[in-house]
Amino acid sequence: MTTPHNSLFLSIIIPACNEEKRIGLSLRIILNYLDSRRIAAEIIVVDDGSSDRTAEIAKEILAQWADSKVISFPKNRGKGAAVREGMLQARGELILFTDCDLSTPIVELEKFLPLIREGYQMVIASRALPDSQIKKRQSWFRERSGQVFNLLVRGLLLKGYKDTQCGFKLFQKEAARAIFSRLQTEGFAFDVEALLLAEQLGLRVAQLPVVWINSPESKVHLVKGSCQMLFDLLKLRLKKKRT
Repeated sequence: MTTPHNSLFLSIIIPACNEEKRIGLSLRIILNYLDSRRIAAEIIVVDDGSSDRTAEIAKEILAQWADSKVISFPKNRGKGAAVREGMLQARGELILFTDCDLSTPIVELEKFLPLIREGYQMVIASRALPDSQIKKRQSWFRERSGQVFNLLVRGLLLKGYKDTQCGFKLFQKEAARAIFSRLQTEGFAFDVEALLLAEQLGLRVAQLPVVWINSPESKVHLVKGSCQMLFDLLKLRLKKKRT
């Protein structure tokens, strides 16, 4: 089976911080998928100030894949900063951001590509849609926290999204440039600002149900991360009111 977009060059952006335990397996899964589908692609791992061997392992594995690179930040700047850097350095006509843990399996990409062909400029995974298959759930508290966050997003900023935070989003190149050249949120709430910018720019955005398998080794500290995300939401709200 080949993807309907196998003639297009794809960029895959993977932000990573202290991911030495799983970056190797995740990259091998992605490389095997690209090879089996004959997809021309570059892989950009953005090492967000890791203190372990994340960058070294990524470089060793990607040495077999000509179109790839590892970008390393000297210190941790945040997931939003890492994704932004990868997006702005990407060369592909299509650019996919995916979490390092592959909670949304890479094969889900095949659902997304036809919507780009239909004219959507951004296609996002949503775990909240009825047809999504949640094969392994988060803890009760993390799941409730995510739901509260999404309620706040809809109340303060964006009405039409029940899941802004799923780490699997596909962009048409010009849309990615337009969004991420403007994006300022460097933490975990960057997805919200990306969608807000897409709305302000008049871009066509589609939401798709996905298979999702929770990875128990979450890098988000629940209390600290939640406070920072709430602070970022309030900053975005104030910014929106000024415009």
